[in-house]
This record gives sequence, C-alpha cells and structure tokens, in this order.
Amino acid sequence: MLTRRHIRVKVMQSIYALIQSKDDSLQKQEKFLKVSIENTYTLYLLWLSLFVEIQKRAADQISLSANKYIEDKKTAFPNPNKFIQNRLLLQIVENKTLEEELNHRKLDNWYLEEEYVKLIYKEILESDTYKEYMSKPESDYAADKELVITLFKNIIAPNEKIYDYFEDDKLTWVDDIPIVNTFILKHFKKVKQVHPESYFLPSLLKDDEDMTFAMQLLSRTLLKNDALEKEIEGKTPNWDKDRIAGIDSILLKMAICELLHFPSIPERVTINEYLEIAKEYSTPKSSIFINGILDKLTKEYKSEGKLNKMGRGLL
Repeated sequence: MLTRRHIRVKVMQSIYALIQSKDDSLQKQEKFLKVSIENTYTLYLLWLSLFVEIQKRAADQISLSANKYIEDKKTAFPNPNKFIQNRLLLQIVENKTLEEELNHRKLDNWYLEEEYVKLIYKEILESDTYKEYMSKPESDYAADKELVITLFKNIIAPNEKIYDYFEDDKLTWVDDIPIVNTFILKHFKKVKQVHPESYFLPSLLKDDEDMTFAMQLLSRTLLKNDALEKEIEGKTPNWDKDRIAGIDSILLKMAICELLHFPSIPERVTINEYLEIAKEYSTPKSSIFINGILDKLTKEYKSEGKLNKMGRGLL
C-alpha cells in the first residue's frame, strides 16, 4: 500500500514535528513515525467499515419499507434488494477476517458516528448513479463493482464532512487520504468475485525492510544533523539556514543522508524522489533549488569516492 516515497514523506513529517515541538527525543519521533505509518492502515480499514455500515443501513431501510402497507411508487425499483445484494459490497460485509480485524482494533467509528453513515447514504440515494443502477432488475459482478467504485470516487471519498472528520481524528491523515483513496480505487478495479477474504486486507508495507528503511532514515538524518548541515553550507551561496524553507532543509538533509549512508539506493532514485516530494510539499521553486544542490554534491561525492552504491536499490 505504502511506497518508499510515502515512507519518505512520513519521515519528513516526523522530523518537521520534532522541529516544531522543539523536542529532540529520537525515541519519541521513532514512535511518532511508526504510529503514523500504522495509522494509514487504520484509515483504509475505516473506509471499508463505512461500506459495511452503508450496506447495513440500506438493509434496515428495506426492512422498514417492507412493513409499510402502501408502496411509494415514486421510489419503487424493479428489485428493491439489488443494492444490498451488490456482490462487491457483500464481499466486504460478509468478510469475517475484516470483521475480526475491525473488532481487534476497536474500529467502531461509524457505529458511534451514525450521522455520517446517514449523510452518505442519503447522497447515494439521490445520485443518478444509484438510480440508474437500481432501474435495472439484474446485474453482473462487473456492474456491481462499477457501482461501488463510482460511488466511492464521486460521492463517498469527496464528501467534505467525512474529510473534516478524518482530519480532526488524525492530523497525518490529511496526507494519507489521497494515498489510501487511490489505493482503494485501484484495488477495487482489480478485485474478482473469486478473490479470498485476505484480498481486502493487503499488506501495509512491501516487506519488513520498508519499516527498517523508515526508522534508519529518520535516526540517521537526525543523529547526523550537524554534519548534514555542513554539507549544505558549502553548496549554497550566502548560506543562511534560517532563510531556506523548513521543508527544503529537511528534504536536503534526508537526501544527502541517503546518498552517503544508504548504498543500496541509486543516487538517481534518491534525487528524483526528493524532487517529486518537494514539488508537492514545498514552494514552487524548491525542486529547482534542491536539484541544484544535490547535483553539485553528487558530482563531488563521486570524484572523492564517497558515493559507494551497490545493488539495484528500491523505491
């Protein structure tokens, strides 16, 4: 789910949090980083649990309607149960492994915050996507999947109240939301009816090396801060660290740390990754500024034999 670029961003956020809090405890920042990474998975699970609660609410509404003596012709569809029988929704709702994981983590947010479920369900009912889907009595798995994807993309994910709820819950989720949303859309597009329950509980990281990389990048950047600052000083005209954007300074130190202390990562991978992060998280000219310094340093390190790279490296 999380790529090396996402991990670098989380390390950057941890260092930034340390600077803002003026707390130089490495142990606290390592804990902050680990929790931040794990919370990304919590966000993913909360999205899935929202689908569960939406389907349950729809089923409750069907039961209430069935008890009425007079049917509302304006809202009648050929198959009133079609939505709650949506095959992809049922894969999520009836997923016992997912249910166990939600219970284990005590993720009952939508049960406690029922108004969000009501809000989303109301928007779904009013949408043309839902009405068109329900107007046909039958559907296949492809149509069911397309409905869920479209609802998530156009109604559920963009909802401002849900966004505000997530933002208030965990500060780091502001950056995690687009990452998780994109992953869900790609994951749902690939899902098949024959996929096992485990498909909906993917690994957060590619392997244990990713977490090791995150912790080492954080600790080495912080512990070698003074030496990394000196590396930047010599390559910046009229050096004044207070005038360089805070994020730029952090990204430069992280990049230099990778160049010098992570031999398995090719220098071009390191430079490209930090340029892309700078474009998204810093000033418009930051990537040009960072590229200039890293280019000078890379040439210098090569000529001095400091750049000892080996292996293919990982993103």
